[in-house]
Amino acid sequence: MTSALPQGEIGIERMCGLAGVSRAGYYRHWQASEPRREETGLRDALQRLALAQRHYGYRRIAAALAREGWRANRKRVLRLMREDNLLCLRKAAFVPATTDSRHGWRVVPNLARGLEPTGLDQLWVADITYVRLAEEFAYLAILLDAFSRRIVGWALETHLQASLAIAALSMAIAARRPMPGSLIHHSDRGVQYACADYTEILTRHDIQPSMSRVGNPYDNAKAESFMKTLKQEEIDGSAYRDVTDARARIGGFVEQVYNAQRLHSALGYRPPAEFEANLPAFEAARERPRTPIIATTCP
Repeated sequence: MTSALPQGEIGIERMCGLAGVSRAGYYRHWQASEPRREETGLRDALQRLALAQRHYGYRRIAAALAREGWRANRKRVLRLMREDNLLCLRKAAFVPATTDSRHGWRVVPNLARGLEPTGLDQLWVADITYVRLAEEFAYLAILLDAFSRRIVGWALETHLQASLAIAALSMAIAARRPMPGSLIHHSDRGVQYACADYTEILTRHDIQPSMSRVGNPYDNAKAESFMKTLKQEEIDGSAYRDVTDARARIGGFVEQVYNAQRLHSALGYRPPAEFEANLPAFEAARERPRTPIIATTCP
């Protein structure tokens, strides 16, 4: 008794004989139909990704397709996106600054210039931006790990007092518990970062402060890059009812999209959370003991 061959082990010649067609006819049909099937499947995947991530450009779409197993270079992805009118949305024009450096607090030297971190919690960069609500403005303070690009602390309020920046710093310290003496905190020269309450927290946790040079946005480029992404992919085109609505939606973008899903070219087209999860020292770092944050008195 002859056992049947497992599925997939019958050769082309045998299948053509069973179907009553020539091998040449089979290959002519394959050449006419298979490329169209592959392109249809690729277009379907591309459209799904482009509609789900409306601010992704063709490079990130190409990287996302590769993660799903598709083989398509960037030129092909760009061509298909143009043909299907799927090119990403662009940002609106940028407006106001939120830094007040006219104060009497001490300005510290720039320690981050030229520094390239080699691990987590070596360099945090801080920044503040505005968010327009229906009837007022709100302000978002963030802290970003310069190695993994992850937002480690953030706060959103309707004022620019020091407590806004301190709330973001407190979140970051509670979440990361940086090793004393190992971390540089870089910011602009704003009063929120220079005042006594903020610098006292840095001192208590043995975090070294660093501040940008006057009129040089490149010193804080990673934080500026995040703010640009936030404006393009979440804030522009959104209508927030009030600060509670903005906090929920922007917080969702930060934690669920930017940190957990968005592909970062600097990380090999991986999200920050995935990048950190693959670092062997990350879990050990999370076991560090916590130090309490004291209430503030700065305006």
